[in-house]
Amino acid sequence: MASKPQFMETPIPMRLRDALAGYEWRQDALGRSSAHVFRLEADGRAPVYLKTELVDPLGELTDEVARLRWLASQGLACPDVIAHESDGEREWLLMSALPGSDLVSEELTPPVERVRLLANALRRLHAIDIAACPFDHRLENRIETARARLLAGHVDEDDFDETRLGRSAEDLFRELEAKRPSTEDFVVTHGDACLPNFMADGDRFSGFIDCGRLGIADRHQDIALVCGSIEYNFGEELVAEFLKVYGNFEPKAEKMAYYRLLDEFF
Repeated sequence: MASKPQFMETPIPMRLRDALAGYEWRQDALGRSSAHVFRLEADGRAPVYLKTELVDPLGELTDEVARLRWLASQGLACPDVIAHESDGEREWLLMSALPGSDLVSEELTPPVERVRLLANALRRLHAIDIAACPFDHRLENRIETARARLLAGHVDEDDFDETRLGRSAEDLFRELEAKRPSTEDFVVTHGDACLPNFMADGDRFSGFIDCGRLGIADRHQDIALVCGSIEYNFGEELVAEFLKVYGNFEPKAEKMAYYRLLDEFF
């Protein structure tokens, strides 16, 4: 078995220990979440992913389990939850691996095609009836969660967007409250809609990952982050292609800026 970080020397829950015997471990460093993520592979067995994080009232693994199960019930592709365990110190989530690669790493497919896959996938998610979704991420709730993360010291000021570096989290929170939009255009949002959280197998969209923030919110929650991710990874010119394929939507500049501000707290 490949070497694992020191914290993994703590006991793994028995059910997981048996399930993971014989796998080679490789840590996934692409995401920005507080969880440690590993891809596990073994000859003759399907690859799986393991996420683990310290038990915390503001942790997201329990949220992700509920959302993955709900998303699958809606007929949308996402990882299967194989096991979810907690030992009082850590939570552990074992999931199936989706085919293909994330939309940053899928280099065999041209960026413009990846952007079109993303637009169509997001449009399908946003078309779900919000009455079917039990996860409420309206601003009233998300601002309170942002406040809780601020008070718990979970906001990383060193990871702010370049235009906000040097400012304090307290200063940004005051701006978050002062600039809250007066209206919200509700859809079922992914909540962390950036290119690494969408998977493709060649020219086919293969599913949504990192779904712990999925919930009912203004569609700008996703559109703001998606457009920023496209511009960062592929260039500004493909943002227009995304919006064309997504269709029937004119982004509001003030909301695009606001939801990027909100994202600094997560």
